[in-house]
Amino acid sequence: MAVPASKDELLTAIRTEYARLRADLDRVPTESAREPVLSGHVKSTMMSPADLLAYLIGWNEQVLTWHDRRAAGLPDEMPAAGFGWNDLGALAQRFYRDHEGEPWAALRARLDEAEQRIEALVLSRSEEELYGTPWYRTWTMGRMISLNTASPYRNARGRIRRWLRTL
Repeated sequence: MAVPASKDELLTAIRTEYARLRADLDRVPTESAREPVLSGHVKSTMMSPADLLAYLIGWNEQVLTWHDRRAAGLPDEMPAAGFGWNDLGALAQRFYRDHEGEPWAALRARLDEAEQRIEALVLSRSEEELYGTPWYRTWTMGRMISLNTASPYRNARGRIRRWLRTL
């Protein structure tokens, strides 16, 4: 799928990639959800399917936090409070820890909720707000949303599908 360049393309990308991911997540055996069977987000580490969901939840909720902070007139904390763009592996591991005790079904529900909130955010913005001007450095709001939703959904789906073929 091409990089979204409009509000409609962004919504289509988010919805399509998430629906495909959900279908593959439905195939994950619950008893395997906490097994470290996937390559982690830090070199030479492994993560579980549940950790992968925690990562997606973390980024979806981070996008929502960016928008909430801006709406409240607070300064940006990008990518997250206490983390720089060169610390993304450490941020991924924090996302894993944040959700390490949550059951698979709860993680699925939380990701569903975050994705729905992302869709609502996109729907609440105009084409101009999403793609008309830079929102963070040279990136538009729409591109920042895409980079942290549709693109990671596609990547996660590939990881899950490769693993499922080994079962």
